[in-house]
Amino acid sequence: MSSHTNMWFYISLVFLFTYNVMGSEPIDTTLGFVSQPLNQSNFDIQKPYNLPVDQRYNFFGEVHKLWVFETDKPHSRKSKTNPRTEIRIRGYDYSSGVWQFEAYGYVPSDTSGVCIMQIFGSKPPKASTTMLTVYNSSLYYYRNQVILSDLYNKWFRLNVIHDVEDNNVKVYIDGILKHEGRVRVGPHIHHYFKCGVYSQKEGSFYMESRWKDIRVFRLHD
Repeated sequence: MSSHTNMWFYISLVFLFTYNVMGSEPIDTTLGFVSQPLNQSNFDIQKPYNLPVDQRYNFFGEVHKLWVFETDKPHSRKSKTNPRTEIRIRGYDYSSGVWQFEAYGYVPSDTSGVCIMQIFGSKPPKASTTMLTVYNSSLYYYRNQVILSDLYNKWFRLNVIHDVEDNNVKVYIDGILKHEGRVRVGPHIHHYFKCGVYSQKEGSFYMESRWKDIRVFRLHD
């Protein structure tokens, strides 16, 4: 076998390995996980402190719609964070094990500079283990890696798996692995899932996201 042929054989193997690792085919990410019971009481709506919930959130036809303006107040009088309207999932805070968030998300056009999902809890001074942000029609892991392009005006299924002991997070879009990486978290940190809109740098004036079929899973012991 010539050196040229060997080179192409090697390149093909590398491509095949990369193709498979990054998730060429959709998979069922919930295999081996146990679905946790959820109802509306588990959804704590964090919104500008000076407004009633129904001015920044509604739930109609199984869809949670959350929106916020760049000029809105933070979620509490003492907070110095940016405006947000988020669902904070209660009842399933965790500091060990393997947990998974699943939901269908939708982001309308012109929403940009916003976090739409996060795993809260991290070693200070950071507050979150994972943030998924939207900038100019693309979904990013923080602002470092594009998870999904051409995001606007269509539903997508999001699965985020957090292995606490392994300090690992995986992000899937429509069953396809889009990101896997280690996270730096100190011991005994409590985590929980959030989704909605949380204004970031260079945020648009109006920000909105919609969510349905929100589920939380834990890996079976």
